[in-house]
Amino acid sequence: MRRALPFLVLIFLLLATFTVVADTGSVVKVLPHFLDLQGRSALSPSLYDRDAYQAQLRQHPTQRSGMRFDILWRARSATNKLAKLRVELRGTAKGNLPSQITLETEVRITGTSHWAKLLLDGEKYKAFGEITAWRATLWSGDQMIGEQKSFLW
Repeated sequence: MRRALPFLVLIFLLLATFTVVADTGSVVKVLPHFLDLQGRSALSPSLYDRDAYQAQLRQHPTQRSGMRFDILWRARSATNKLAKLRVELRGTAKGNLPSQITLETEVRITGTSHWAKLLLDGEKYKAFGEITAWRATLWSGDQMIGEQKSFLW
């Protein structure tokens, strides 16, 4: 019995150090881009040209066909499981309340950074109107593990 006691204490201490690690994550960057009538956000791969083209689309709403949100996210999990990436949008007021819509996609948590794209285009974009605020969140089950939002959210 005396020999077994140190082993039992050692096993108990080792088991006590194992804790359940909660999922962690973050939404690193959100890039909202207008899309032209051909579905392009830029005319060339140059960042300068992209910014200039986005300024042109911002000034001329008739040249737009939608909006794409490019989201850089990162998450870690004890298991390789699925998470949800969600973008909530608020638009100009129609009546008493502003219009709202949610875009969502499933992503796999791998421990590294990934880009995801969420689209609002076609009839949904035309019916929604101007976007005034957005919030991008990363969800593991029913727990929010990352968030980034626009200034007006």
